Amino acid sequence: MILRRDAANVIAMLNLRQLQQFLAVADTMSFRQAADRLNMAQPPLTAAIRQMEEQLGVRLFERTNRITRLTAAGEVLRDEARRTIAQAERTVTLTRRAGAGLVGSLRIGFVATAVRHIVPGLIADFHETHPDVALELMEAPTARQITALLEDRLDLAIVALPLPEGTEQHIATRTILRSELVMALPSLHALAAEPDAPLQLAALANEPWILFPASEGPGLHDRVMRACASAGFVPQVAQRAVQMETIVGLVAAGLGVALVPELFRTTGWDNVVFRTIGDAAVPYEVALAWRRNDSSPALAALLASNSAR
Repeated sequence: MILRRDAANVIAMLNLRQLQQFLAVADTMSFRQAADRLNMAQPPLTAAIRQMEEQLGVRLFERTNRITRLTAAGEVLRDEARRTIAQAERTVTLTRRAGAGLVGSLRIGFVATAVRHIVPGLIADFHETHPDVALELMEAPTARQITALLEDRLDLAIVALPLPEGTEQHIATRTILRSELVMALPSLHALAAEPDAPLQLAALANEPWILFPASEGPGLHDRVMRACASAGFVPQVAQRAVQMETIVGLVAAGLGVALVPELFRTTGWDNVVFRTIGDAAVPYEVALAWRRNDSSPALAALLASNSAR
């Protein structure tokens, strides 16, 4: 007879169906009742238990014309079988959850302008329905995020469109916000006196501008430069800053003017006036971006969650 033997040595000889049959008999202490529970005839069940005992080289039950009790070996097998079946069920559950995107991890990048208006809702909604998916977040300009996507250092990016030229064949996008750029002026600037009136872009031709580097957001930078060219001038760049928050801060300090997302109207900046561009609206679009060949279930779940919002 076996007493306490390593579970792996015992269970390796048996399959889950045999363990379930054994547990049914051990729980009911009756071949007839166990057969009813398993929806099978009693003779095959009796034969199955006898085969298990032969495989293991031990008796599992003390019995005469009926079962009287488990042997010491049977008690060991009962405990280990319950643990094994529970672990098998957990394995199946976790595998299915992983396949449905309910477990795993996602690396998500985002532009700074998305922090207040987009990221909190997107992350909170997904985390509520997928609490076992670990999220790694990174703030970065559009160009850096696209590079990280292509190098498999990010799974999802929240970027300002358009994408850098030549990346569209590898990157899929879904626009989640459509707006436009507005002019940010120091509150003491002469052109800030009528904040509700549209402003002609050409009126800023001789102003010092604060602009982000073309390398950090080439698509949006090109839109700004083309809008200025259509108004008949090239902006005189006095300061450069990567993040839009920093750009607005420099405007508040009186260092120049800038085109920034309309979202900043609602953020309560002191010493800054925002005016709509009346003659050359510059679109501002934020999108989710991901690799076209990415088959991650967690990514698919997040995209599905966002499409339902």
